[in-house]
Amino acid sequence: MAHKILVLNGPNLNMLGTREPEIYGHTTLDDIKRLVEARASTLKLDADFRQSNNEGELVSAIQSARGHFDGIIINAAAYTHTSVAILDALLACSVPVVEVHLSNIYRREEFRHHSYVSRAATGVICGFGAEGYELALDAISNLLNANLLNKKK
Repeated sequence: MAHKILVLNGPNLNMLGTREPEIYGHTTLDDIKRLVEARASTLKLDADFRQSNNEGELVSAIQSARGHFDGIIINAAAYTHTSVAILDALLACSVPVVEVHLSNIYRREEFRHHSYVSRAATGVICGFGAEGYELALDAISNLLNANLLNKKK
């Protein structure tokens, strides 16, 4: 049975491709969804790809993941730097979390250097554009497969 992965995207990511292309490029969120679906398929993962501009919807999605998903990949976008609610939901979920950012947040404005999400994340991938999502899928697949091996021992 395939591992189920929730892939969450936060505010303004629905505007990728047209919003600040000098930072985020011309790749759209639909393009990223196709990349995620293709990589997930090769890794034998079942990826549920979602986006919301609403913090409460993201929190509810994280809360509902408990018991239904094996891992979460999240690009919380601006909520990365502001949302204790998302952090608390991720901490309560008890599954591996990989944080993704299209840009290198450490080469940007100072306020973007702090991430609440990182406290709950197993790892962080930033600065690789859309490829970061594929790297995140590889990482979460490796984490889940390592956990299976450890459980069998």
